[in-house]
Amino acid sequence: MSEGALLNDRYQLLEKLGSGGMADVYRSRDLMLDRYVAIKVLRKDFSTNPEFQNQFRLEARAAANLSHPNIVTVHDFGFADNLLYIVMEYIPGKDLKQLIRDKGRFSVQDGIPLLVQACAGIGYAHRAGLVHCDVKPHNMLVSNDGRLKVTDFGIARALASIATSERTDVVWGSPLYFAPEQAAGEPPSPASDVYSLGVVMYELLCGTPPFTASTADELARLHISARPIPIREYIPDIPIALEEIITKVLSKEPAARYRTADQLGRVLLKFGTQSDPLPEPVEKEPPSQPVITLKPEVAERLSGKGKTQPPQQEPAPVQYYPPQQTPQAAPEPATPTDALDAFEEIDWVSVGLGLMAVLAVGGLIPFWLMIYLTFNPPLR
Repeated sequence: MSEGALLNDRYQLLEKLGSGGMADVYRSRDLMLDRYVAIKVLRKDFSTNPEFQNQFRLEARAAANLSHPNIVTVHDFGFADNLLYIVMEYIPGKDLKQLIRDKGRFSVQDGIPLLVQACAGIGYAHRAGLVHCDVKPHNMLVSNDGRLKVTDFGIARALASIATSERTDVVWGSPLYFAPEQAAGEPPSPASDVYSLGVVMYELLCGTPPFTASTADELARLHISARPIPIREYIPDIPIALEEIITKVLSKEPAARYRTADQLGRVLLKFGTQSDPLPEPVEKEPPSQPVITLKPEVAERLSGKGKTQPPQQEPAPVQYYPPQQTPQAAPEPATPTDALDAFEEIDWVSVGLGLMAVLAVGGLIPFWLMIYLTFNPPLR
């Protein structure tokens, strides 16, 4: 399709916003409803491939079932002129990756509100039973008023379809941002998206991802076994509480991270409203995530001083074939010592002094009885 073409006698393609590995994205006009939309058009050589057709349909269905202020809305899906297409809401602005390139890095005050919004959108998907599997700043569109919306659910997985014993030799995702378990070919979980959010957080605040390499294999190895450079070396004045949050979400083991994006979002939201170290988030899931409204001056800084620019599109996720990993034995559980700890915590000195006081008072009773009988002899 070319600019100016009419798709399905309804959508006029105005300009190309970007190109990916499988599709092109156009800013378009819906002539029937008289509104601007973004249309992702699957390329002709992929539109005839049943595998890519199925993946494209799955993306449309996954996103269409999600209705949240921080997720791009899908309006329509169709097939016309031998092309598959998805019609989505148009977001005037830039993607988060482009904003990071423009700014270098974000301050904590500017960056945390954007991350909270990303957590809100992805957390809603988790509650709907989906794992995004491709969380990265390229898939986060930021409007000119500072509203962030998550997009591209092209490789999202339904939690109900993921088996715990699942293993694969082919991994779909972005090597810069996928979790260690994804790199090893293991099944993804909401905690995998949390790890990817941690990578985005690290890059947002210091301007560079925690791991960089020239090949996908090397990036996978770093995610699986290497520790990132402490973020304090890039930002010496970063709050200790935020540094601990980043360390937690970048843990190699999924169980050591926050379980869902909702939990991470609540921690970051509290961090943005108080200076004291944060408690662990409560286990009960809230009915909905709060909508974050940025201050006008913050929104202006994020939007490039009010300029309207289309979101940048990045290549589609690449296939990665993970190296064989040697299974590691699980650590043995620790022996409970609660009873021993409680015994050791008893203050035996206080107990001894108390017993001595009781004996002393009890020993005085015969003495006072003798004094009483001396001055008050019994009547005969």
